[in-house]
Amino acid sequence: MTDSPSVRDALAALNARSRPLLEGTDRAGARAMLKAIGLTDDDLQKPLIGIANTWTEIGPCNFHLRRLSAKVKEGIRAAGGTPLEFNTVSISDGITMGTEGMKASLISREVIADSIELVARGNYFDGLITLAACDKTMPGTIMAMIRLDIPSIMIYGGSIAAGNYRGKDVTVQEVYEYIGAYTAGKVTAEELKEMEDVACPGPGACGGQFTANTMGMAAEFLGVCPMGMADIPAMDADKDRISVDAGELILRMIEQDLRPSKLITRTALDNAIAAVAASGGSTNSVLHTLAFAREAGIPFTIDDIEAISKRTPLLCDLKPTGRFAAVHMHQAGGNRVLAQRLLEGGYIDGSALTATGKTLAEEAVSARETPGQEVIRPLSNPIHESGGLHILKGNLAPNGGVVKLKGTEPQTFRGPARIFNSETAAFEAVKRQEIHDGDVVVIRYEGPIGGPGMQEMLQVTAALVGQGLGGSVMLITDGRFSGATRGLMIGHVAPEAAVGGPIGLLREGDIITVDIEARSLNVELSDEALTERKHEWQPPAPHYIGGVMAKYARLVSQADDGAVTNSANGLVRA
Repeated sequence: MTDSPSVRDALAALNARSRPLLEGTDRAGARAMLKAIGLTDDDLQKPLIGIANTWTEIGPCNFHLRRLSAKVKEGIRAAGGTPLEFNTVSISDGITMGTEGMKASLISREVIADSIELVARGNYFDGLITLAACDKTMPGTIMAMIRLDIPSIMIYGGSIAAGNYRGKDVTVQEVYEYIGAYTAGKVTAEELKEMEDVACPGPGACGGQFTANTMGMAAEFLGVCPMGMADIPAMDADKDRISVDAGELILRMIEQDLRPSKLITRTALDNAIAAVAASGGSTNSVLHTLAFAREAGIPFTIDDIEAISKRTPLLCDLKPTGRFAAVHMHQAGGNRVLAQRLLEGGYIDGSALTATGKTLAEEAVSARETPGQEVIRPLSNPIHESGGLHILKGNLAPNGGVVKLKGTEPQTFRGPARIFNSETAAFEAVKRQEIHDGDVVVIRYEGPIGGPGMQEMLQVTAALVGQGLGGSVMLITDGRFSGATRGLMIGHVAPEAAVGGPIGLLREGDIITVDIEARSLNVELSDEALTERKHEWQPPAPHYIGGVMAKYARLVSQADDGAVTNSANGLVRA
């Protein structure tokens, strides 16, 4: 009951943000509207906790989030709060891959952030819990949390279980690689169908250290997802338990005024990138951590990401470059074990604060490593002495390009450019087997503005791997890659072609060189030749002249700046 003075005084410390919406005779209309959905006077005197749910029936990643939301509500009510759930959008990268729909994926990150911000500002929430799973829902929800700066938790829905193909653990990555193998006559249509049928056995996000699992891990190291929550698989019973725990935790965070601005610091960003580098995580983490920095007004660049990755060893033997699926990471001991390793080696700063009120070091102390596990290597036996993320620069990428490598790929490459002005055109050429050993596939006009939205190129990259060309062909693009991409595939090339970047000046047959050790990406043309081509270059007509796609293209920054449409400059904190 909330009648006693002591209880009312305690609540007053927790519901200060929502009082302007609900307190006083002039707010009777607002209370009447909320009573219409079943809330009582007692409910309206409690802290209001927004639950931003990215649930959707379209695809497995977010399909189970309604179940988790119900558990979150249990925890909120048990701790003395009133939960108010609302929905936002989600685009499945795996479903839209290779179609015009993929352009919506990165754009959805901004829409998710904007929509959560609007609902939370409009309804004066005292705290916020976001439920996210598919690739752009996690960064989108975190960006909103940074803008609002109220006590907040991001819960990652968790990984899908590994599929089983003839006794071998598989993920959706193998489906895309089998498409390429089929075009090359290496597998039959029946084998491709068999792989398709078993690769995704139920709800949860794609099952390797692809973008979703990478960003779930990053969120724990940032401190906005309590450690131990992200790596639990989607359909594991413990996922329900931790959802209840999160609902209870948010009330303690309000009491302690533990907000994103106290968690997402420069130190936390460094820690997150170190974890991504050590786990062989997705190149999309580069875009998203840069976006977090821009939202928070924290100085942080791709050069910082390069420095962190270069000094951090690759420890996790995870797909797409390794042997194990994300569920095996959890079985091995999870993110806490990796945190313990990185702390032991001095690769992360354990003083960073997390959502539980404990430091990262205090959270890592409770790590429980499974005896004999092979997923997370010891510091004495890394997969590679430097992390998986590499930032390349040169006359072809003055502001940088990104590649994810295990260390077993070719360290240098030199070959003729094969020019394609869209992913679709490139994929058709791959299907016709027109790409050969030594070629450099160039896919351009797929950047933040040119796409718009930076399509992922998994359909092309996986097809090349499936045809047996993964180690003998290089690909560069101003678009993005799926976390499932592997091989010498360089993305995020900036400036992009649509704004006159050097990638837009290339011609068929130009010789392109890469040197991983030197972190260089160049075309064998003089500055004078590039300048002359720039004078001749004409910008292409935009693909969209109205609607959300055109709006995004007008506002978005380049990939090396996080492809954001918003920054902290002039932002008013809640």
